[in-house]
Amino acid sequence: MDTPRRTIAGPHDATSPVVVDDLPRRPRVLIAPVTVTPTKALGLSHVKGLLWVDVMYRSTRLLTDVDYLYSHTAFNITRQTAGFWEYLDRACPDIDPSRCTEDDVGRLYTAFQAQPSPPPDEALQPYVRAVEEIGWTHPVSRRVLEIWRGHYAWLGLYDPGITRTTPPRMGLEEVVEYLAKRGLCLDARRDGGPVYLDATAQGLPLRPVTSAGGHPNYLGCALRDLVPMLERYDEIVLVHDRELTEDYILLQKIFGALGADTHRLCLSRVPLDGIVRSSRHGVDHRHTVAGLADELGDYGTTEAVRLGMRLYFIAALGKGSGQSFRMDLLREFIDRAGKLLARDDAPDAPDTEVFLRRNTGGRPFVDAYRLSSALLGRHRRVPLRALTSSVYG
Repeated sequence: MDTPRRTIAGPHDATSPVVVDDLPRRPRVLIAPVTVTPTKALGLSHVKGLLWVDVMYRSTRLLTDVDYLYSHTAFNITRQTAGFWEYLDRACPDIDPSRCTEDDVGRLYTAFQAQPSPPPDEALQPYVRAVEEIGWTHPVSRRVLEIWRGHYAWLGLYDPGITRTTPPRMGLEEVVEYLAKRGLCLDARRDGGPVYLDATAQGLPLRPVTSAGGHPNYLGCALRDLVPMLERYDEIVLVHDRELTEDYILLQKIFGALGADTHRLCLSRVPLDGIVRSSRHGVDHRHTVAGLADELGDYGTTEAVRLGMRLYFIAALGKGSGQSFRMDLLREFIDRAGKLLARDDAPDAPDTEVFLRRNTGGRPFVDAYRLSSALLGRHRRVPLRALTSSVYG
């Protein structure tokens, strides 16, 4: 881990190779969205995030070398997940995972979140050991992940390995030591406190990444997964929801201090009737992926539904939360996608790679909003057929 990052010579953008060790090569990009824990149904805000990342990843890989980091294993020891598993075994010992629906699991998760006090660290230790030692996942969460694989298939999403066991690349003590040596971490456990990320030199407050007992939160888990990967990439793209902005600004500062060029993509959750709700308070079936599939049924072709969903959740809703979800508008975008797919590309449509580079904003990765909005331009020349098969299909 003490190997220094290789120097990238000179400024670069999405259209030019970086120069490393005097040899040109394509930029290496890592896209790392916040992971959805397998404790609930996939809701509208989850769909929005997954579609944005899918378009970004699939379009960027046509231009450069890109990896998509999405590990459930790394976050299974958090109180959010391991605590839910402890609750299931304590409060619902006779549950049959094979008969659980996402809605069932979501109701149980809401009950877990409503507990008057969280379980103590000691109660989570058997689950932490099982995850760390053998990559264990609770059968209820395994059931959820298998259901999600079906949702990914319906949406046409690239699967980054959501059911794969991928242990974190560093142990907690190793990453704490690595950051502490660089003045980026304060370990107060000997005095009965937590481990803190320390970016106070950059004007940010201390932020705990463990409990006083040393149990890592999701930031601690993210550090274990990401810190050892930083030196392998020229650009790190962190994708998160707006409620996590302060934490992800902190990660961006920490990674920058370690020499990593880090970009953040902040996406707001999707409001319902003007109100943004957290999934911890429950999600109505109508506003889940399964509910969308039920509602749309045979509405449009598979290709039109996939393209229309992306145009709606990316181009129409945008990054912010100014518009509430509307099923009628989603249907309109599916209809519009069907009409786009029925058209032939203009004879003077640009090459796919050229078109994608126009939608990078000068960075090594494609801007999903720019690209999706460009498809809707009435007079824009777009290589739509190539894009729908490689990016939007």
